[in-house]
Amino acid sequence: MQKLQRVVKNLLFSQHKGGKPKSKSSSVAALDRVNLSLGDVRDVFEPYLAIFLTADRNLNPAQVGIAISITSIAGILAQTPLGAVVDASRDKRKLIAIATLTVAISYMIIVHFPAFWAVIAAQGMIGISAVIVSPAVAAASLGLVGKERLEKRVGRNEALNHTGNVVAAIVAGILGQFVGRAWIFYFFVILCILTIVSVFQIRKKDIDNTQARGDDGENKERASMKDLLSDAYGGLRLRTLIIFASSVILFYLANAALLPLVSQELTGGKQNAPSLYVSAAVVVAQLIMIPVAAWAGTTANKWGRKPLILIAFGAVLIRALLYTLSRNPWFLVSVQVLDGIASGIFTVLVVVVVADLTQGTGRFNLAQGAINTMIGIGAALSNLGSGFLVKAAGYHIGFMTLAGIAAVGLSWFWLAMPETKKS
Repeated sequence: MQKLQRVVKNLLFSQHKGGKPKSKSSSVAALDRVNLSLGDVRDVFEPYLAIFLTADRNLNPAQVGIAISITSIAGILAQTPLGAVVDASRDKRKLIAIATLTVAISYMIIVHFPAFWAVIAAQGMIGISAVIVSPAVAAASLGLVGKERLEKRVGRNEALNHTGNVVAAIVAGILGQFVGRAWIFYFFVILCILTIVSVFQIRKKDIDNTQARGDDGENKERASMKDLLSDAYGGLRLRTLIIFASSVILFYLANAALLPLVSQELTGGKQNAPSLYVSAAVVVAQLIMIPVAAWAGTTANKWGRKPLILIAFGAVLIRALLYTLSRNPWFLVSVQVLDGIASGIFTVLVVVVVADLTQGTGRFNLAQGAINTMIGIGAALSNLGSGFLVKAAGYHIGFMTLAGIAAVGLSWFWLAMPETKKS
């Protein structure tokens, strides 16, 4: 715990190399606090939702898979147009605040309205809100620090986010175990409120909106959609972007369902099943993500982007295979170390690679929205398909199938994807 406290202190109070204007220091610190309290819906909330729906609402794995996948499906439908909205927005803070408030309301709906349709509706609202928050935070980061320091800033964002997730998972586990699972949702509502307070402590004038959409300032107008699709603007490589998008789908198709499935296997659908097991699984992964995300943000410039993403694919493959070896709760929890490695790398590198491919176009958020659509497609298919597969054939077949998808993704990325880091 003392080590974790030192990490948090260093993340909150350390200065970025290369310097930054003093006038922006308070806004950068506020951005730190936003990332610290901004709960990760997929990595922290969904495992608790899975056990809540299984144990408290008595839903089967197929129904749970449908409920969880709705978040991703809603994101798929909304992601790309909302990415364009983020590009056009003159106040990223308001977008983050509105989306976060919507998530808080959705949590309350899930707790207080037991009907399945209410859960579906709330999950749809969360999905739409989540696809606003992610690109808006990335855009605010780009607008604050610029492209040259984006890798380190994204690594810092993710490290802070995972640090907050560790604390959230510990508190949620204690609440679920000793007070009641509904209090987990109330706790996440409090985190949403803290995020809203922090986001308005970022000064609007400190965010360069031209810079925040990926415009290098040399072009008076943003690239048109025709320019982007014709691969003729600012060195944008459409073929590389398509290869990367397909790789993103395969990564999340293999990875997204693993933690919800493990959560269901840990609890066995029992009403009195210990929530602390699930919290332990989340905490182990998030603790690993803290240093890995910070390391990935720094190492991406030294090693390049491709080697790090290959490591992430390999970690997903090994993790899925290990889950087939034992149903011992502490073994399943320990395997979550690999989740920390894979997700810690991938969440950082997705933003970095998109920034590489859109530099100078003014369409960073639109392209990021398109890539996040691929994330949504992969996650939706992963949760939906694995839910029905596990119900029909069991957890062993489910994990083996996800491992096979990870192997395909690893091979495809290795053979087809070029390095995007400019020499």
